[in-house]
Amino acid sequence: MNRIDRLHAILTHLQSKRKVTAQELADRFSISLRTVYRDVKALDESGVPVIGEAGNGYTIMEGYRLPPVMFTQEEASALLLGAKLAEQFTDGSVKRHFNAALFKIKAVLRTDDKEYVDSLTDSVAVIARFAPDTDSSRQYLSLLQQAVVHKRMILLQYRAKNNEEITKRRIEPIGLLLYGGAWHLIGWCHLRNDYRDFRLSRMIAITLEDELFDPSVHPSIHQYIEQIRKSSDLEEVIIVFKKETAKYLSEQKYLNGFVSEEDLGETIRMKFLTTSMEYFGRWLLMYTDGAVVESPDQLRTIVTGLVKKLAEHHASY
Repeated sequence: MNRIDRLHAILTHLQSKRKVTAQELADRFSISLRTVYRDVKALDESGVPVIGEAGNGYTIMEGYRLPPVMFTQEEASALLLGAKLAEQFTDGSVKRHFNAALFKIKAVLRTDDKEYVDSLTDSVAVIARFAPDTDSSRQYLSLLQQAVVHKRMILLQYRAKNNEEITKRRIEPIGLLLYGGAWHLIGWCHLRNDYRDFRLSRMIAITLEDELFDPSVHPSIHQYIEQIRKSSDLEEVIIVFKKETAKYLSEQKYLNGFVSEEDLGETIRMKFLTTSMEYFGRWLLMYTDGAVVESPDQLRTIVTGLVKKLAEHHASY
């Protein structure tokens, strides 16, 4: 990247955040801190109102804006792919905002780039393995994003799994997670006096309250995830698969806690971490004689028991 392009990119980066450190710019553009200081000084001398100094971070004076940004084909294409994924993995409230933003982006593209993006739009499709929250017509994702960012309490009416009872909860939301094909809100529940995981599809109604909560008393969503990983009761499983069987595992092995594998010639030894031996054993039955439990003995006992139950079940008909 030549210096002119880099100065423009640095200015764009400065406008994207409230405050940017020199180290962040150095890491982003693979340049030295000394070069960062020179580039920021050059922007300031050219009339860009850069506020701050080395060691404290930089920001752009409020009200200053660049002319409309011109996107490259690659950048516009990346945003298009993001929109395709948004169609599958967000709810209607977010899709509308994403599509509106995409129209604004396309409006500043050159004619050739617009045609390129339109052609790519018709040539790319995303088929989700799991359709998120298909059992719910409610659209709360955008509202919950506001609650998380502005640290506002929410009043939630919620139906627990396998329970028709609807409870009212006051929640201090700390973040949103997408896993298992569904969006989940993580927050401190005043009813349970503990952190709880709320699936959006089980939310009946949400009220965004004016009251703010103190975020400093809670972990960030990333800290929460790390705490869950450390405290979860994971057990190691080692399975030896025939190679002709292993090729059918695909992403299923990752969904079941795959850690590593070792090529043994005609077979492959795979290591997994699981929280449920029973669940893992039921998944393993799918591969019949193509898999052998090497350890632990508990899993071997579970699989043997499941096979016996299965044989007895079908023999009774």
